Amino acid sequence: MSTQPRVDTTCPYCGVGCGVRLDARAEQVSPSPTHPSNRGRVCVKGNALHETVGHDGRLLYPEVHGKRASWEAAINTVADRFSAVIDSFGPDAVAIYGSGQLLTEDYYVANKLMKGFIGSANIDTNSRLCMASAVVAHKRAFGEDIVACDYRDVEEADLVVLVGSNTAWAHPVLYQRLVAAHQAHPNRRVVVIDPRTTATCNIAYRHLALAPGSDDWLFVGLLNWLAGHGALDPAWCDAHCDNLDATLDAARAHGSLAQVSAATGLSTEQLIDFYRLFARSEKVVTLFSMGINQSTNGSDKGNAIINCHLATGRIGKPGTGPFSITGQPNAMGGREVGGLANQLAAHRDFDDPTAVDAIANYWGGPRMARAPGLKAVDLFDAVHAGEVKAIWIMATNPAVSVPNSTRVRDALARCEFVAVSDCMRETDTTAFADVLLPALAWGEKDGTVTSAERTISRQRAFLPRPGNARADWRIVCDVAAAMGFGAAFDYPNAADIFREHARLSHLLNGDGSRAFNIGALQSLSNDEYDSLRPTPWPMTTSRRPARPFADGRFYTASGRAHCVAVVPQAVPQHDNRLLLNTGRCRDQWHTMTRSSLSARLLQHRDEPFVEFNPADADALAVSDGALVELSAANGRYIGRARLTPGVTAGQVFAPIHWNRQFTGAATVCELIPAAVDPLSGQPAFKHAHVSARAFEIRWQACIVSTVRPTTPDADYWCRVPQGAVHRLELAGDDAEPSLDDLQRLSGHGSRVPWVFYQDNLSGTVRAALLDGDRLIALVALTRTGALPERAHTQSLFTAPVEPHSRMALLAGVPAADQPDVGRIVCACNAVGERTIVHAITVEGAADIACLGKRVNAGTGCGSCRPELQHLITTHVPARKGATP
Repeated sequence: MSTQPRVDTTCPYCGVGCGVRLDARAEQVSPSPTHPSNRGRVCVKGNALHETVGHDGRLLYPEVHGKRASWEAAINTVADRFSAVIDSFGPDAVAIYGSGQLLTEDYYVANKLMKGFIGSANIDTNSRLCMASAVVAHKRAFGEDIVACDYRDVEEADLVVLVGSNTAWAHPVLYQRLVAAHQAHPNRRVVVIDPRTTATCNIAYRHLALAPGSDDWLFVGLLNWLAGHGALDPAWCDAHCDNLDATLDAARAHGSLAQVSAATGLSTEQLIDFYRLFARSEKVVTLFSMGINQSTNGSDKGNAIINCHLATGRIGKPGTGPFSITGQPNAMGGREVGGLANQLAAHRDFDDPTAVDAIANYWGGPRMARAPGLKAVDLFDAVHAGEVKAIWIMATNPAVSVPNSTRVRDALARCEFVAVSDCMRETDTTAFADVLLPALAWGEKDGTVTSAERTISRQRAFLPRPGNARADWRIVCDVAAAMGFGAAFDYPNAADIFREHARLSHLLNGDGSRAFNIGALQSLSNDEYDSLRPTPWPMTTSRRPARPFADGRFYTASGRAHCVAVVPQAVPQHDNRLLLNTGRCRDQWHTMTRSSLSARLLQHRDEPFVEFNPADADALAVSDGALVELSAANGRYIGRARLTPGVTAGQVFAPIHWNRQFTGAATVCELIPAAVDPLSGQPAFKHAHVSARAFEIRWQACIVSTVRPTTPDADYWCRVPQGAVHRLELAGDDAEPSLDDLQRLSGHGSRVPWVFYQDNLSGTVRAALLDGDRLIALVALTRTGALPERAHTQSLFTAPVEPHSRMALLAGVPAADQPDVGRIVCACNAVGERTIVHAITVEGAADIACLGKRVNAGTGCGSCRPELQHLITTHVPARKGATP
C-alpha cells in the first residue's frame, strides 16, 4: 500500500480527461485544482470513483474453460490457439478488439503485436463506435486526425454551437466550464442543436430541435447562406483552402432555405436566426459529438461543419474552430498509436508504403500488415461467418455495445476461440470466453491517456494489485513472448513502452509533416515519466504547446485545408413506427461494470427506461412509470416509460447502459441494425425504427435483500445494486410467483421465520426477514395494489428494528416523521425531487444558490444543476427561461 498522502491521477470516464486526487487509501476523491482539463471541478461519476475500487465481482485469477488456471497455462492457451489458427488459415483469421478504456501503452503493444508480428490489421476498438467518423472528417479536411480546439476555446467563444451533444450529461465538467464562462460574459451565446430537449438546453440561447439525421442539411445550408450573404473570408480561403468552389456548388444545389427547412423541420425564420448569429459572431466554436458521428453519413456531417469554419476563417485562432469531443477517456490515445483497423501507428496510414516500411523496420517484426483490417461491425460479421476463428477482446463488452448485439452474441458463441481480458468476472461478453485473463483496473494500473483536447495525462497506480491480476500491456507482452516474439516485447515497465511510442512519432515526422510528434518526450527517465504533468500536443521540441493551424498550415500534400463537397443524405422517415434515439444517462458509464459499484450513481436512474412524448404515450395507453416494450427485427427492450415533452412526437429515447447482468430485456443495441458510415465504419445509433406497446402485466414484485438475489425467470426483471443491499424488480403477464418463490429469490430461502402480511383482495403479499434486530430481506408482490416506496424500503436496512415496529416494516410507506423525499436528483447529497420541489414552492427557493442553502442540492459536483434549473423553471413560472 502506498504511503503517499495523496495521488494525482486521471478520471477513467469520459474524454474530458479530468485530473483527480485521491488519498493513498482511496477513501476520498477530489478534483485536481491544477489539471488543465477540469481546474478544480469534477462530475458526480468522478466524485464517486473511490466507491468503485473494491474487489466485488472482480476477475482475480486466470481461467481456462471455466476453471481457475495458472498464468502460464492461460497465456500458453491463447498463444497456442492464435498460432494454430494463423498456421492453418493465415493471420487474417485472428483478431483483437480493444477499448478506449485501455491506456496508451496497452494500446501500443496490442497494435504492434497484431500489425507488426501477427501480420494482420484486424485490430479494432469500441472507439469505432464513438469517433471514427470524426477521424475521417479530420483527415479529409486537415490531412491528419487532429482536433482543432481546446477547452479554453469553448470558454472564449462568442458563440458555442453544441450539435449532437448532451454535454451536460456526457461531458459534465466541460459543460460546467461553459456555464461559468457565460455567467461571466452574459452576451455570449450557446445554440443547442438536438432533436431532444436535454439538460444541456438549460443554457441555450436557442434550441434547434431538428429532425433526427438532418444535421448535414443544416450545415450545408449554413455554408450556402454564408456564401450568399458575403460572410466568407475569400482572402483566407485563397491562401489556405482547396476545393472551395466545388464545395460551394454542392451547397448551392442542396442548401436553399426551402430545402433545409423541409429536411430539418425547422422554420426558415429559425434557420435565418441561427445563420445570422453564426455570421455575426467573430469567435465561434462548433462542438460536435455522437449525434453527428453515429450516423450512416457521419463523416460527411463532420465535414459539413468543418467546411463552415474553413470558409469563414474561423479556425486556428483563440475561441474558434470545429471541436469533435470524444466519449471515452483514451479514444485519442488509441488513435495516436494506430489502434483502429484502418490506421498505422503515429498517425500514419496504409496508403503510404514508405510509412509501412518505416514502421516495419522500427518494430523489426517478421511480417507487417500492409492493408487495413476489419472494422468493428465487419469484424463481428466475420466472426459470425467463421472467417475470423480466434478473437481476443480487451476491456470492453461488445455483446452489449455493438449494433445487432443478438447477432454479436451468436457470433461469439460460434467462434472457435474467444479470449477476454477484463477486470470483472461476469459481463455479457465474458460469458463466451474460453480463456479469461484478469486485468488491473483503474487505480491499479499505470500509464497515460490523451484527452479530447489532445492533452496527455498520467494514470497512476495507488492501489495494490488484487489477486493475480496483471496490467493489460504485460498480458499482451506475455502472449507475444509465448508466440515467439519475446525480444520485441521485453519491456520492464510502462515508461519504456511510452518512450518507444514517442520515438516512433518523431521517427516518422522529422520533416514536420505530421502534427502528432511527441518526440520531445522520448528521453524521459522513469522518474520524469512518473511525475509527467499534463502535456498537450502539438508541441515544440521544448514541449511548449502549439495551436493547431495558427499559421494556416495543414497536413495535406499541398499544405492547404481541403473543403469537402457534401451532398446531404435523405432524412430517415419513421412511417408508422417510432424513431429511436440512444445515449447516456447522467450518472452511468457504458455497460455499468464500474459505475454500478457505486450505490449513489444508481439513485438518479435505477431502471432502464424509455422517454416518450406524452402524445405518443397517450396513443399507446402508457402511463408514466409503467412498463413499455420496444421491438425491432433484431430484438426487444423493456423499460419504464418516462413522459416528457422534451422528446418530439414520433420519437423515443432509450439509454445504452443496461445489459443482461442487470436486466432481462433492456440491451438497447438489440434494436439497432448494423448500418454504418461506408467511409468510417461507424454505426448509426441515433435513428433506428421501432414499434412500441404497453407491456401488460398481471403482477409485479420487489425484493430487497442483503445478499444478491437469484436471477429470476420473469418477463421483466431488473437488479439494482444499492451498496449493502440489492433490489430486484419483477413483473410478468403470466401466473404470479408464490411467496416461497420470492423468498428463494431473495437468497435466504423460505424455511426461516418470516413476518408476513397478505391481502387476498388485491393479491398483495409482503414479507420481512430479520436477524435479531436487523432487517435482512423484504419481499412484496401485488396484482392490483401498489408496491412499497423503494427509497423508504431500502432505508429500513440501515438501522436496528425496534420490537414494537416489526409489523410496520410491511406498511410500505414512511411513517409520518419520515417524509418521502422522492427520486434522487442530487446524487452527491442524496437530495430527492420532492424535497427540492417543496423548497421551491413552499420555502421560496427561486434559484440554484438558494436551493443549495435550503436543502444542500447542487453543492457537490454540480452535475445535477441542469436538472435543478429545470425544476425551478417548472415550478416558478416567473423564472422561466432563466439560466443556471
